[in-house]
Amino acid sequence: MKVKLVKKNPFKIPEYETKGSAGVDLQANVDEPLILKPMERALVPTGLFIELPEGYEAQIRARSGLAIKHGISLVNGIGTVDSDYRGEIKVILINLGADDFIINKGDRIAQMVIMKHEQVKFELAEELNETERGPGGFGHTGIH
Repeated sequence: MKVKLVKKNPFKIPEYETKGSAGVDLQANVDEPLILKPMERALVPTGLFIELPEGYEAQIRARSGLAIKHGISLVNGIGTVDSDYRGEIKVILINLGADDFIINKGDRIAQMVIMKHEQVKFELAEELNETERGPGGFGHTGIH
């Protein structure tokens, strides 16, 4: 599948790092270093704009290395870029770590995964079919 990309940054076009990669890295397109203090949030521009086909979304996800080493995550868990959005892709980062984190121009700050999705039509019902699990959730099976 081909996706149109407008690039307003000095970096290379995003590409998959390995044959098995699901996502491409997104880089910070900031003019000067951005200091993210503990528990602080920032909207970080990438300089990328995409045109996705209908029925697809781009999921913006945290990078596991930044998460485990520095506590850097996405405020909204996973960001969604809809197929009809034409604005710049920006990443909502949060510093959950104990130390300041500096974001420099070109730093890889998140990853983007293109996913197919369906739109559904909801149908009102009085009840749902029973299952073995039923309403059990939120840790009802324990941790062992």
